[in-house]
Amino acid sequence: LVTDFYEYGWCQSFHFAPRYKNETFLESIKRAEYHLCSRLGMRPGVRALDVGCGVGGPMRNMAAFSGASIEGITINEYQVRVGNKYHEDVGVGDLCHTTRGDFQNLPGFSDGKLWEGIDYGDADWTGTFDVAYEIEATCHSPDKSRVFSEVARCLKPGGLFAGYEWVVLPDRGYDPSDPECVAIKEGIEVGNGLPTLATPDLVKAALEKAGFEILETYDANQGVHDRHEIPWYDTLNGKMSLSGFRMTHIGRICTHAMVTLLEKCRIAPKGTTHVSAMLNATALDLVAGGKKEMFTPSFFFLAKKKNDGPVSSSSSSRRAEEEEEQQHEEEDPPLSSVSLVDASVGAAERRRVHTSHAVSKRPRR
Repeated sequence: LVTDFYEYGWCQSFHFAPRYKNETFLESIKRAEYHLCSRLGMRPGVRALDVGCGVGGPMRNMAAFSGASIEGITINEYQVRVGNKYHEDVGVGDLCHTTRGDFQNLPGFSDGKLWEGIDYGDADWTGTFDVAYEIEATCHSPDKSRVFSEVARCLKPGGLFAGYEWVVLPDRGYDPSDPECVAIKEGIEVGNGLPTLATPDLVKAALEKAGFEILETYDANQGVHDRHEIPWYDTLNGKMSLSGFRMTHIGRICTHAMVTLLEKCRIAPKGTTHVSAMLNATALDLVAGGKKEMFTPSFFFLAKKKNDGPVSSSSSSRRAEEEEEQQHEEEDPPLSSVSLVDASVGAAERRRVHTSHAVSKRPRR
């Protein structure tokens, strides 16, 4: 249900992006994806891993743009089925493939336990990929050291890993002693089925403990309120247009009323109304977090696997986990009575880099 709502209300790329005033929403989404291609050096012959790929919208755009071969992994069986169909429908089935799996335990993992129904058979991705990326996906991981260690294990020595991560920003607008900040943070977590949101420092610590050398980090939305940019959360406010009405407050009320009626008539599956209400509430929290600059969905990182051989997820240090636990204890008061929902660029120079990319054509096959 969440997948269908995201496709209806957003697009097949389930993520945000920094946006200039001369860009459409979809142009900004693709630019963020092409930026990853550029920083990772994706081109024909490169094998890439998409960590938490959803229905594969970014994967298809990036494969068509770069010519690289991309393997995606998602725990959602429905997303695997529709994603692989979409790959074939748009003509990138020879470059893109989606596997059902758990990014905490990628094929070839040495310890851990898979979710029921996942079977990798004899597959082992250890040392398989040249590069890897995640787009607002590993924020769903309860253990970043673990998922980053698994990514490192599946990369070749020296392989690059890049991504956009959801984080709170203590150096900007997030104040853990401010009840309003805490309420917004909790609303984002509950509405998106997230564990406690990390800080940039905790993301960097987890990468280092997983065996990565950090090459670059910054908030791609640092210019969110620059006069030349459209805030990343603006689309959630919606516009009074044919395409934007469904994202306005009135549009969301109309959609919610419609799905409530459909569920009562047993046309829509049970739970549709609940999911609609949850997504409406979290949209408000995301907008509030963006306006206060206490949260960004686009903390960019670029890291390189160290050339000291594959990293075992079981050998990662507990230090990053302990630091994360300590931060949670210090910053977070007890959660409100709302129950957790089990749902699955810096300065001008950096922004100029973020917009530049060389267009490469997909090779004929």
